[in-house]
Amino acid sequence: MYWKPNPLFIIGLTAVTTPIVAHAKIYVSVEQAQKILIPNKSLTKNPIIITDELQDKMRSASSIRHPFQGDRIWKAADGSWFIVDEVVGKHEMITYAVALSPSGAVTGIEILDYVESYGYEVGEVQWRNQFIGKTAADPIKLNQDIQNIGGATLSCKHLTDGVKRVAVLYDITLKNQALALKAK
Repeated sequence: MYWKPNPLFIIGLTAVTTPIVAHAKIYVSVEQAQKILIPNKSLTKNPIIITDELQDKMRSASSIRHPFQGDRIWKAADGSWFIVDEVVGKHEMITYAVALSPSGAVTGIEILDYVESYGYEVGEVQWRNQFIGKTAADPIKLNQDIQNIGGATLSCKHLTDGVKRVAVLYDITLKNQALALKAK
């Protein structure tokens, strides 16, 4: 008796061994995002030390567990801020930038790197524009004041929480820094 391979078995075997590839997409660089979000303004790097206490306050306000890096903060002469942060999408990191007005209101968001296979719709302008005008005083919660995108729920939630974290960072630390400079 001779064995004859079933063509469907071979096709199925090929499908099982074919790797699923996530395509990394770099939307814009940090420099490009700075020009988009805070155009025609010179930015000065303004790193801050993120203490454990500050990290805990931001974590409790946003539920983001990934530590915030204080070395990716820039300030414009008019008091605007440009902050780069990253959060986990579903499995991979999403790097994004948030611009804040001198009063701490979000003026824009840009996605810098997105590595996930799904959920890339968070890079669409219409979704990102929901954050404009939001401050730490706003809920900044998915399905409350920020709409979800079907198929991108985790990316939407984590980016929403990340923007909340940046707004809280301004409220706790950067606002006080700006007030101290004005008092001098």
